Amino acid sequence: MEKDVKCYLGMDISKLWVDITLMRVIDHQKQAAASERFDNTEAGMKALDKWLGKHQVPFDDNSLLVVENTGVYHRQVWGYCSTHGLPLHIGNATHIKYSFGIARGKSDKLDSQRLCSYALKNAEELKATPVLNPVLLQLKDLMTARSRLLIQLNSIKQYLSELKRSNSKVVQQTLEQAHTAALEGIQASLKTVEEQIKRLIQQDAAIKNNYELLVSVPGIGHLTAVYILCCTNNFICKITGKQLASYAGVAPFGTSSGTSVKGRDKVHKMANKELKKLLHMGALSAIQHYEEFRAYYERKVKEGKHELAVLNAIRSKIALRAVAVINNQHKYVDNYKKAA
Repeated sequence: MEKDVKCYLGMDISKLWVDITLMRVIDHQKQAAASERFDNTEAGMKALDKWLGKHQVPFDDNSLLVVENTGVYHRQVWGYCSTHGLPLHIGNATHIKYSFGIARGKSDKLDSQRLCSYALKNAEELKATPVLNPVLLQLKDLMTARSRLLIQLNSIKQYLSELKRSNSKVVQQTLEQAHTAALEGIQASLKTVEEQIKRLIQQDAAIKNNYELLVSVPGIGHLTAVYILCCTNNFICKITGKQLASYAGVAPFGTSSGTSVKGRDKVHKMANKELKKLLHMGALSAIQHYEEFRAYYERKVKEGKHELAVLNAIRSKIALRAVAVINNQHKYVDNYKKAA
């Protein structure tokens, strides 16, 4: 009779190396855990592949590797798993940390053991992360580069603006001339980055299709559409509108307990602040240019709702409609205008 073998792996990833712990479960019986450390390089991934083969880890649904989202350090592992077909779950670091409960002591090996236990306990609920998409990865890096360039550009402009109030015209002119080359260089880099973003969107048919669907939604422009595609991995995980709104921090949640705690509904502080800012700007634009949102905003304000609460409702509506056009694979239809 063939034995039922399941493999659960937890990996703690740092800049220079990765620590991995393997727990084999044979016929529902836990085996002794095995731990090892490898370099976080291509050579290290080759050594990891040999180690997994030595321990007879199946590269199918009978295995699950759990890692925390580290930004860029887990990309080597993500690429390896995508190439070899090893199921990988990239989890939210805060969520995983709280699931440990009261944890005493910390080390790379200990963290990998805790992640292995997390994979074993939650295997039925955890979904495998989609394979690495090189185009989306480039888009994410370009969007990050654009944000950093904008910060640098605005920082220099703000610095020169503040000095203008106290400096003489001669000194101010000297400083502005000294920063001219830097400002022009950053602006040129910004233009190059934005052109590359547009070029990448046109290269991938699936990304281009979803991008065109998103920009058809009122309040979603070019940058917001690209950012949403990057955050959702081009909607490959089939998320719901409520999940996207919650991720952006625009979905209100209730606060009540028994008879004594009756708080008002409010958004959670844990959110993607950049996406929330983009949706906020989109909501302001929608109120200004679309009759449906303008009428909704004015009606709710007259009913006594706080202006920011109404604005947040519009942000949530935009997020819900963004997911709706993707799920339906149909551009947004302005029924309000159509009815009028």
